[in-house]
Amino acid sequence: MNSITKPTDHFLNLSNLDHFFQSWNDVLNRNTLHHIPAVNVVKTKEGYEMDFAAPGLEKGDFKIDLEGDQLTVSAEKKSESKIEEKSYSKREYNYSSFSRTFNLPDNAIKDQISAKYENGVLKLTIPRKELEAPKKTVKIGVN
Repeated sequence: MNSITKPTDHFLNLSNLDHFFQSWNDVLNRNTLHHIPAVNVVKTKEGYEMDFAAPGLEKGDFKIDLEGDQLTVSAEKKSESKIEEKSYSKREYNYSSFSRTFNLPDNAIKDQISAKYENGVLKLTIPRKELEAPKKTVKIGVN
């Protein structure tokens, strides 16, 4: 048996080092700065419910806009901490934001959409109306 081993036989594998060669833009644009919350959409008897998992925010951080059939939910959070002692001073800034846009269905009642933020979850309730059933096509015979 040959006692000489190839580098690939050991834990060192160049594909594992890819993260060392990423650009700083790739590293900085990860979810740590621009976290996009998961969204659950449920169709109910009355309409639709959208739940956004957004812990750590406050209701004033959210902005909800409706333009035509497009519903945009966004949030922005800025924070600053400052510690001053006799021998040092420390100041840290944090900024995070997200924005998601959804196309509403034709049967959404746009002027009755409501939003509530509680326990780290933003819940949007979108009522809907029943769409008129397509009219039946009647065939008329020719005599």
